[in-house]
Amino acid sequence: MSLSHALMTSLLEKSSSGYDLARRFDKSIGFFWRATHQQIYRELARMEKAGWIASEAAPDGGRTRKRNYRVLDAGRQELERWVREPSPAPDQRDEMMVRMRADAVIGPLGLEQEVERRMAQHATMLAAYRQIEARDFPADKTLTREARIQHLILKTGIMYEQGWLNWSQEALQVLRETAPADHSPG
Repeated sequence: MSLSHALMTSLLEKSSSGYDLARRFDKSIGFFWRATHQQIYRELARMEKAGWIASEAAPDGGRTRKRNYRVLDAGRQELERWVREPSPAPDQRDEMMVRMRADAVIGPLGLEQEVERRMAQHATMLAAYRQIEARDFPADKTLTREARIQHLILKTGIMYEQGWLNWSQEALQVLRETAPADHSPG
């Protein structure tokens, strides 16, 4: 996936300035596709040059260099083309798993503190996701198709964070064991 597709999706939800887009991005798509504000501005310029989006000066009387962006037909067509493409499974590259493997081979390396630190980060994200869920997707409200899809995306984040918390608890139990195991897997 490219940042341009994420940005066009966000702009189709609501045309906005680069600044407002970057702030909205941080609070939505940014949970699963990270980009700095600088990357977003560079990508907006590239997308405008490609003819996928257009911008116009913000209606502030020229007091700022602020521009409002909107998706053009060519951008919508590009987004539709991209959505229909098969996507590869995400690569899992997690340094913690290599550290765990090293602990298994070398012996206790004191990873408990790092697991606890990460556990706290995942607990914080899970709490944030649960707060969004309670606010935006109350159980007693009938949701539109769009809202149900957005809720499904949020549920993926909830399951991810909960999975890491479960794994962390189990990892801490194993790391705290002092008796050697009977055998080690290859």
